[in-house]
Amino acid sequence: MTDLLTPPGYMPRVADREVERALRASPAVVIEGPRACGKTWTGRRHARSEVPFDAAFENRLAAQIAPRELLDGPVPRLLDEWQLAPGVWDAMRRACDDRGRKGQFILTGSADPPDDATRHSGAGRIIRVRMRPMSLFESGESSGSVSLGGLLSSERASAPASPLELSDIAGLACRGGWPGLLGDEPATAQHQLRGYLDEISRTDVSRVDGIARDPAGVRRLLASVGRNVATQATLKTLGADIGGGAGALHPQTVKSYLEALARLFVTEELPAWRPHLRSRAELRRAPKRYFADPSLAVAALRSNRDRLMGELSYFGLLFESLVLRDLAVYARANDWELSYYRDSSGLEVDAVLTSLDYRRWAAVEVKLGGAEPVEQAVRSLHRLRERVDPARMGDPSKLIVVTASGPAFEYPDGTAVVPITALGP
Repeated sequence: MTDLLTPPGYMPRVADREVERALRASPAVVIEGPRACGKTWTGRRHARSEVPFDAAFENRLAAQIAPRELLDGPVPRLLDEWQLAPGVWDAMRRACDDRGRKGQFILTGSADPPDDATRHSGAGRIIRVRMRPMSLFESGESSGSVSLGGLLSSERASAPASPLELSDIAGLACRGGWPGLLGDEPATAQHQLRGYLDEISRTDVSRVDGIARDPAGVRRLLASVGRNVATQATLKTLGADIGGGAGALHPQTVKSYLEALARLFVTEELPAWRPHLRSRAELRRAPKRYFADPSLAVAALRSNRDRLMGELSYFGLLFESLVLRDLAVYARANDWELSYYRDSSGLEVDAVLTSLDYRRWAAVEVKLGGAEPVEQAVRSLHRLRERVDPARMGDPSKLIVVTASGPAFEYPDGTAVVPITALGP
């Protein structure tokens, strides 16, 4: 295939391999994720022709009048920001059926339309690929010398200490993994990201499903999610936080706002893992909530690198968010899924990776660093291993502590300690 549309300076993405695989298996591929995470460039990397809907009004008009005519051209044909012209969806599905060939269309979208028929009627014709902002491996800040896939296949972890210091990691959390901001200083990136969230609050969150919402209320919700990032904050808690002196916002209203933000891929939930236990501990089921990128939490709180370094307890939660972003990218590349563990005894493990056939699992704890916090993380991982029923779940493929700095090494029992700056897919 001649990739005529590959943008100059394109930085390879972990999702490239998934897109290639999906094009070989399906007539159409939908690449979805938050605005500005790089979907269009990745779509162009694999396309031979393009129809942009965000920058060309005539294409949106044509999608209403004669959508099928927009589909003719060298394939794969990229339909960029297709949700702005939803009429093209049915025409694309019919074209897939008529042509009967793989790799015909690539669709990119920064919003998940509310119409269930539109979103779900692509069964058998469409594979969805979720993109996120760049991981540290993709942006070049991680060497990738320790492969997550290798760890899950029992390879040993070994890498020299990273030259980056904790303040550098804080800067990366502020800048985020947005391709257009990679060369920016953290303060410059934060200025851009505050505008990003303002635009979401003002227009996007209402446009995504046609329901008018108070922009000030959305901004307060974003700040509340930022304060409660990587926690199990309930709708009631968020509602009280948003309402302030005016009284709590009703949980159903909060839920509606959160659903709109999730459709924009701005926030996402990490589900609770439900293993078979050999103890009587009761599993907690409420999801944890994260931004698509830790930089959005910083922007929502109008914070900065210096404040993060002065509030290490909060920075620890933000670092967990950064690690979860990267783990989500790497896990998907290896066909594993992410969740977290918490039970009624208070035992919590930040991330659990599960193979798609649910026959293998691994566990991850996240710590900024330091001998005692790392030892504490190792003990938590061992407690989880002792509670899971090995007869039904098997032994863990790996126990991993991800840190902000230091070398990668393994304890005698095989528990790996890996800095995020050495981790890759």
